[in-house]
Amino acid sequence: MDILNDEYYMRLALQLAAAATGQTGINPVVGCVVVKDGRIVGLGAHLKRGEGHAEVHALNMAGAEAEGATVYVTLEPCSHHGRTPPCSDRLIREKVKRVVVAATDANPLVAGSGLARLAAHGIEVVTGVLAAEAEALNEAFNAYILTRRPFVTVKSASTLDGKVAARTGDSKWITGPAAREQGHLLRHRNQAIMVGIGTVLADDPLLTTRLPVPGLNPLRVVVDSQLRLPHEAQLVRDGSAPTVVLTTEAAPSERRRALEARGVEVLDCGPGPAVDLLAAMERLGEREIGSLLVEGGGKLSGALLAAGLVNKLALFLAPKIIGGGAMAPCSFDFPGFDQMSRAIRIERMKVETVGDDVLLTGYPRYESEG
Repeated sequence: MDILNDEYYMRLALQLAAAATGQTGINPVVGCVVVKDGRIVGLGAHLKRGEGHAEVHALNMAGAEAEGATVYVTLEPCSHHGRTPPCSDRLIREKVKRVVVAATDANPLVAGSGLARLAAHGIEVVTGVLAAEAEALNEAFNAYILTRRPFVTVKSASTLDGKVAARTGDSKWITGPAAREQGHLLRHRNQAIMVGIGTVLADDPLLTTRLPVPGLNPLRVVVDSQLRLPHEAQLVRDGSAPTVVLTTEAAPSERRRALEARGVEVLDCGPGPAVDLLAAMERLGEREIGSLLVEGGGKLSGALLAAGLVNKLALFLAPKIIGGGAMAPCSFDFPGFDQMSRAIRIERMKVETVGDDVLLTGYPRYESEG
């Protein structure tokens, strides 16, 4: 049974924020609700980078009723001039009485200054209402703003014995329709999607978002140290989303020129012979890619995990066993550890059923993190 309190209205604001996940670029998702005399008079969400923030949309809807109202916002109102004016100034100008905030802003340009500005103008400020939920919504933004590298989610679909394909290479389909649709939702919610050249050569994927309604296509990224990407590949010919190839300085220059002539962006990530994955993340961060979904094979996923570059795992498990031993590829193919005590632990595990399959989500904890 719902109770009409601060959490009630904050949950509504969180729902508004969550609905825009994937469409704000490197900006956070934010929801806002304005309440006056027991009535909701304004609703808003941040919908696109460079456009009005959630507070602006909600206050515009509230109009004159904003004066003396309580404003519920999922993230601390900004206090600096960016692409849009400070929301804290707008709240002050509208003479709101009270501002209830879920999470403070991880951006060093804000980091509590927005709240302090409101309080200095006599506005009552309450913080920490459903903070954990709000921070989870913006886990990618919070990571990017501090590291300037994308928040990396590795998505895998495997059998119960950890195989991502049969020993023949056949992988269609491991999971059912509901799980595959959930995978496309992950594409919609991430700015970029990454695969290795092995996946491209084996499957010729399109890497677009295919849902029952239109979704956003992520930037398509291929790790390809020798620029073996075929010119006839869908990622080259199809214009539904840009394609970026991460390679090395040692890659053949004639192949580089040929791909660039076909509209493919080529970025150097280390001297070679292999792509420096940390440098790759930094190059993507420079392009303002804040969230990255990895759908590559076991070698790419394993290399990223071994390098400590994976922030989150989304592992779909199908109720199937295919066997095949070392001939059948697995989800994470890397040298591994010689002792179980050194295994990478997955924390904050969440388990849910998706159709006939199971989705496991969690966060790797690396030795360097203590």
